[in-house]
Amino acid sequence: MRTYLVVIDDTQEALVALRWAARRAARTGGAVEILAMIEPQEFVQWSGVQAAIEEEARLRAEAMVLQASSAITEEAGVRPSILVREGEPVKVITEMLKEGDRIAALVLGAAADGGPGPLVSHFAGTVAGSLPCPLVVVPGRLSDEALDALS
Repeated sequence: MRTYLVVIDDTQEALVALRWAARRAARTGGAVEILAMIEPQEFVQWSGVQAAIEEEARLRAEAMVLQASSAITEEAGVRPSILVREGEPVKVITEMLKEGDRIAALVLGAAADGGPGPLVSHFAGTVAGSLPCPLVVVPGRLSDEALDALS
């Protein structure tokens, strides 16, 4: 089965990328995996405070993913797999892509204004030719009509 791995955060471009992947999966009989990242927290001297900060970050990421998941389930009829991982995003994504052939494409959203974002810059940069799957960069400005036409 064709699986689209979508990395999301709380940006509009991430949601546009997720909508594109869900629509594409619905039309091709594929699946969607949503990955939310929890970046490592800076060290706090008291372990209780550190644990509370990490738990809050995890709960925020899980809530964001669940909200995005229910939206695309309603919109495209695709029930995504949900992944929440902790670590440096580039390293975690690279390891996931190396795990096997289950991921057919890495789908990232590019910011509508300014630079494309750190993940797009990295994966579309010098490592683009060595990725084990295609990279799909979805412009953050695309309207729903444009997404329908492209997916």
